[in-house]
Amino acid sequence: MGTYLNPGNSSFKRIIKSDYVDKTGLISVINERVDTEDSLICVSRPRRFGKSYAARMLCAYYDCTCDSHELFDKYTVAESENYEEHINKYNVIYLDVASFLSELKRQNHSIKDVANDIAQTIRTEVITDRPELASVTRVSECLRKYVELTGKKFIFIIDEWDVVIREAKDDNTTQTAYLNLLREWFKNGNFTVDVVAAAYMTGILPIKKDGSQSAISDFKEYPILNPRMFAEYTGFTEQEVRDLCREKGMDYNEAKKWYDGYTFNKGQSIYNPFSVMMAVKNQEFGSYWKQTSAADPLLSFIDIDIHGANGKDSQLGADIVKLIAGEQLEVEVSRFNNDFQSFNSEDDILTLLVHLGYLAYDKTTKRVRIPNEEVRLEFHDLLKEPKHTNLSDLIVQSKKLFADTLAGNGEAVAEAIRKIRETNYAPTHYNNEQSLRYAIKFAYIVCVDSYMKVEELPSGKGYADVVYIPKSNTALPALVIELKWEETAEAAIDQIKARRYHSVLQDYFGEIVLVGINYNSKTNEHTCTIERVEK
Repeated sequence: MGTYLNPGNSSFKRIIKSDYVDKTGLISVINERVDTEDSLICVSRPRRFGKSYAARMLCAYYDCTCDSHELFDKYTVAESENYEEHINKYNVIYLDVASFLSELKRQNHSIKDVANDIAQTIRTEVITDRPELASVTRVSECLRKYVELTGKKFIFIIDEWDVVIREAKDDNTTQTAYLNLLREWFKNGNFTVDVVAAAYMTGILPIKKDGSQSAISDFKEYPILNPRMFAEYTGFTEQEVRDLCREKGMDYNEAKKWYDGYTFNKGQSIYNPFSVMMAVKNQEFGSYWKQTSAADPLLSFIDIDIHGANGKDSQLGADIVKLIAGEQLEVEVSRFNNDFQSFNSEDDILTLLVHLGYLAYDKTTKRVRIPNEEVRLEFHDLLKEPKHTNLSDLIVQSKKLFADTLAGNGEAVAEAIRKIRETNYAPTHYNNEQSLRYAIKFAYIVCVDSYMKVEELPSGKGYADVVYIPKSNTALPALVIELKWEETAEAAIDQIKARRYHSVLQDYFGEIVLVGINYNSKTNEHTCTIERVEK
């Protein structure tokens, strides 16, 4: 067994010794494609979504130099018709490109040498196992001869294939050399059919659309935007998380709040697997997003757009505020060029954030949103030290409005609502209940750190309401805010009292601040009345 050639099953054996969620059904999906026209598979998904775990599982299953029945017989894959046909029947090339690149850097090698170093490293392991191939200098020919000698084709498993493209983004020579190596393996009529039984590649971004990566254009792609039959293997399913929480005595609803939100086929919920497992191990829900060196800083992507795409004034800041406030945005994802530098619109940046896991995309509605509490905290960091002037102004106004609300200063709150409506964020016209709701959420956006926001369904009766329930670690009062039009602020307060909000506040005990706001379209003025009650 080697590191890159037939690495064995020891790595997967370690994985299943701890809490393991059965994802072996992925093997059955790939087995159906082995030695077919669909045998080249490229799966793109965010970091922390189990790509490396899947790669090590596949190595253990396909590697012909070990017997993995004991590892897999108790899992789902053993029930499939093709289980015995493929288990431990192939040679395996396993390449973790990110780790390989790190090792090159440790040895003070240049990234320019990566393609040649990969080829020579694999060749070295092949001739170590078969010394009679020492005279064969080209790695592809070496692999061909190895297949002839062993009578077994190769399964290629390449984890984070695109890391070279990302790291050498300004070095076309290095990219070309690397892509030519992949072309030699996967787009070579004299090699691919005879040597490659299947290939499973993972990456962060899909293959570029400009033709520069034609070396791997024969791969069938399954991106995070539409993973199709790979959806349930993108992360943990709802049932898997329920089972974990029940087994570990943890609150499933809390797990859902923190880590759910990625929705794919037919509304199927997918959870961030890394964070779920960290919460289970630590017996504590919270954000584990940054507890890995692979976490991409959100602000670095937002800052791309400081001066606006194509030199124009940008609406990205306004879009980010809407997302933080709980809104969904329609985004055109098809024009994104699948790289980290070619941004032609705000939609391109938002699409990138989908690929990185910061946003969830619903292909039915074509809208994006912040998926869960864990990711929401990343966006909240933007509020703490905002670098965009307009966003800074909104935060300052919202902080003052919140303080005035707690102080019972209705006149100041009404004036703050008016000012916030003059920004780019809140809707200018109140033409329906949803626009009223938007105004409330933008005005009170600083509450996102300390409160859980609950919205009542639209009533069709000319009012909108939002309830803010303080998080358990704060001593703040609950807020019930109602905005009406063409009536009075006092009528808004009466409406709050009449509705009583039993279902929303049934588990809350303490002080409640009632905020009634009215908008008069004829005078373009807001009025506000504030009362405090105890529950």
